[in-house]
Amino acid sequence: MAHAILTPRQLQDYQSLYLDLFATVRQTTQADKEAINDDVVFEIELIKQVEVNVDYLLMLVRQYLDAHGEPGDVEVRATIARAIDASPSLRNKKDLIEAFVDSLTVDADVEGAWKAFVDAKRAEDLDRIIADESLRPDETRAFVERAFRDGGVPTAGTAITKILPPVSRFSQANHHAAKRQTVIDRLADLFGRYFGLS
Repeated sequence: MAHAILTPRQLQDYQSLYLDLFATVRQTTQADKEAINDDVVFEIELIKQVEVNVDYLLMLVRQYLDAHGEPGDVEVRATIARAIDASPSLRNKKDLIEAFVDSLTVDADVEGAWKAFVDAKRAEDLDRIIADESLRPDETRAFVERAFRDGGVPTAGTAITKILPPVSRFSQANHHAAKRQTVIDRLADLFGRYFGLS
């Protein structure tokens, strides 16, 4: 009789541990100015082949609500947390997913609630960036929608300039370039956090 070497739960635990070690080694090597990223690309690609996606997590949440009727069960939360930790693309979204699970009610339409939750959080985070950076609201929202439609935040061209607040390009301190880079970084972070979630 053939037995699986690892159970799915053990595989997730090992993937999570591997990704934690990879992140630690990456930080250490960056401090030493020596990158070993090329040496582990193959291993990361292997992990991505069995990647946990949002649909799988939503299925876990739906099964749990159907079976138990309570969104706070420790076992299911642990399963969801392990699945997130084992996924390279979902690790930076863990707090968002956990907040969603906390917001659910027994009779919730999980898929519809997820889309509404992600859309609301993305709008909230974008509004915070617009306020913090004094960006032009309508132009910024259109810029971000194009970024999600096209699959990336454009860093070249004049599109980014159209959302920035008026700043003299000719000042000696060159505040325009610094502001531009700060806005690009923050919008890229927003894009990375929400791309592919809904």
